[in-house]
Amino acid sequence: MKKLRYLVLTIALLAATVVAANADTKVATVDMKKLFNGYYKTKLAQASLESNKNDLRKEIKDMADGLDKAQADYKDLLNQAGDQVISSDERAKRQQAAADKAKEINNSKAAIEQFQRQAEARLADQSQRMSANLVAEIQKAVADKAKAGGYSAVLNSGSTEIVVYAGSENDLTAAVLAQLNAGAPIDVTTPAAGVPLNISTNL
Repeated sequence: MKKLRYLVLTIALLAATVVAANADTKVATVDMKKLFNGYYKTKLAQASLESNKNDLRKEIKDMADGLDKAQADYKDLLNQAGDQVISSDERAKRQQAAADKAKEINNSKAAIEQFQRQAEARLADQSQRMSANLVAEIQKAVADKAKAGGYSAVLNSGSTEIVVYAGSENDLTAAVLAQLNAGAPIDVTTPAAGVPLNISTNL
């Protein structure tokens, strides 16, 4: 990670050197995190992911409820297997039924754990794909705005490792965000909170 940071910083310094050597070069800045959180499609993606998470939570709860019932049945079978009132043959049948129920419980526990792992993996994959698509759209909007404004380069002001200082006069964040949210079908006055260029997938 440190090597990557040094590489990014080196590239930024080289870019700054080139910019300084060319007086006609115009450099702008954008805050990528602010663009990502303020983009209406990020909210839609979050809502879609949250809906999927709720569906998965319900499935897991239903499976857990079934497991609780199986465990209650197992206890009843154990009690019946020790009941001296019933015949020895019947007690033996209850003991076998309890053993079968124990296997069922163990299988159910393993199935629930596997289902949750797979569900979390699917959510993580969905989140990554959504985030990648959103970032790509934002980058294109930034590039279009930069070209229209005659800027040769755009730096991410939201990353302290790349930008040491950036004045607000060449910041395209607001303009790009307005372009991205033009015609948005939802309220965009409140940005998505706490989204670090990805979408949470924790169940």
